[in-house]
Amino acid sequence: MTAPKYIRNFSIIAHIDHGKSTLADRLMERTGTVSEREMKQQLLDDMDIERQRGITIKARAVTMHYQFEGQTYELNLIDTPGHVDFQYEVSRSLACCEGAVLLVDAFQGVEAQTVANAYSAMEHNLTVVPVLNKIDLVHARPDEVKEEMEHTLGIDAEDVLGCSAKTGVGCEEVLAAIIDRVPAPEGDPKATFQAMVFDAHYDEFRGAITYIRVVNGTVRKGQKIKFLQQGTKHEVIELGHFTPQREAADTLTAGQVGYLICNIKSLGNVHVGDTVSTSGDHPAEVLPGYEEPKRMVFCGLYPSDGQDFKQLRDALDRLAINDPSFEFAPETSDALGFGFRCGFLGMLHMEIIQQRLEQEADVDLIQTAPNVTYQVETHNGEFFEIHTPQDVPDGGDIEEFRQPIVRVSFVLPTEYIGAVMKLNADRRGVYVRTEYLSTTRAMLVYDLALADVIYDMHDKLKTVTRGYGTMDYELLGYEGGDLVRLDILVKNERVDALSIVCDKRDADRRGRAVIKKLKKEIPRHMFEVALQAAIGTRIIARENISAMRKNVTAKCYGGDISRKRKLWEKQKAGKKRMKSIGSVDIPQKAFLAVLETGEEEGKKK
Repeated sequence: MTAPKYIRNFSIIAHIDHGKSTLADRLMERTGTVSEREMKQQLLDDMDIERQRGITIKARAVTMHYQFEGQTYELNLIDTPGHVDFQYEVSRSLACCEGAVLLVDAFQGVEAQTVANAYSAMEHNLTVVPVLNKIDLVHARPDEVKEEMEHTLGIDAEDVLGCSAKTGVGCEEVLAAIIDRVPAPEGDPKATFQAMVFDAHYDEFRGAITYIRVVNGTVRKGQKIKFLQQGTKHEVIELGHFTPQREAADTLTAGQVGYLICNIKSLGNVHVGDTVSTSGDHPAEVLPGYEEPKRMVFCGLYPSDGQDFKQLRDALDRLAINDPSFEFAPETSDALGFGFRCGFLGMLHMEIIQQRLEQEADVDLIQTAPNVTYQVETHNGEFFEIHTPQDVPDGGDIEEFRQPIVRVSFVLPTEYIGAVMKLNADRRGVYVRTEYLSTTRAMLVYDLALADVIYDMHDKLKTVTRGYGTMDYELLGYEGGDLVRLDILVKNERVDALSIVCDKRDADRRGRAVIKKLKKEIPRHMFEVALQAAIGTRIIARENISAMRKNVTAKCYGGDISRKRKLWEKQKAGKKRMKSIGSVDIPQKAFLAVLETGEEEGKKK
């Protein structure tokens, strides 16, 4: 059993691609946690999709033991994601630590997510250990980056350590700084057992595996415990540490990070942020948990073959077990049949869920255009949250239509300030401030509608800054806007899956773009098909797909014109009848037209 004074709990936080997972690999090597034979790149990123994309999606914990000045220290590292969508995972990890290693790329410098993560660590009252990574790069500019860190984050340049996570240079100094600077946990091993659930995952052989950070007391194998929020009691069958695989132990004591296995058959019985205590009459106090993750992006997922509905439901159930930040509910579409309305943290989260469904469950999916959550107040004083455009009431009933507003921080080289300002002006962004991080880099801050940010802002930013710009955003709240529901009608029938909510000033442009795209995607029929974009009952754009033609008079050579007229009239009557009873076949790729038009418009600008 390790005494709390010899325990250090820390996270590694950084902007995406600044080397968090690589540094975690080197620290595990230096502490002898993993042998050379077991070592592989990004060892903690064990999901296939994490390795394919080269990003961290789930926070992972690992316990390392390190000899320092004749004493063995237990270092508990929680590796965190860097992308803005997974900020929720980062905040959960920080709540379990006393310190954070803030990693900054020695060439790219302070980026948007670096600033957000550093402030988040400071809000949790963590000791920040600033580390400059990639100092072995030919283009590294350590002095300028230290100056940026000092100016932006208030970090003393002399406290910044240098290392190369790739080669391992400076990793011993990082470990020494963690032991020296990060305070030991304050828990009492003899107090009543009290622990925070910071994550959980489902193992098909062992059931729910609960990740805990012990705050006070000690837990032993065979002990009866209680999840205070759920009110359920269980017996501890196994407990231990992650090294990085599960390694059983007899006890977990105050300050330690580890796992519990209690024969829990469903992850629905384990709540992240719950407090675990003894099952007696006097359990410990409930710890402050985590805020519920806010799902900001919603879209419909439908099986392309209606027969796969049950298969899709089973796959979503399995995914939701290990990802509490994702939710889904069944819905029906006239155009697409039975499917699910799913809520995600952001666009990357949505892409990853969709990719995992297609890879792991082998389900071919149709995805409707994503939309954010809106709020509507009617004249009757009723208040609704809108997750899908079909739920928007008629325009005459709406008193106020509110949309989520985010504060976006752009970090970019100074020569691109004008281009990024124009990008924000096109999206009606409200300018907040400009901060100069150094002579060559600046941070622009704007308030924008979330809907304008999530669709293609990241891609456009990378385009106008040639890849050097980065962005981060935080939700400010909801504000009233001049919003409308834009409906797409095919043959005078509304296609619910193609409806979108947009700003009234953009409706004309977006409606025309969608209609033009659909005209290319929908094949010709034996009758004329009218495509229309409408706001309520007002048609704002129209295109016609002309009917296939058959030359019925081809067999008439000369003779009386009345014979030809009779054939034409017969054909006309047939087409009219066909138009009234015929249905239009809309191909799957047409449903992505709403998404793709936004990208095309950007290229035209």
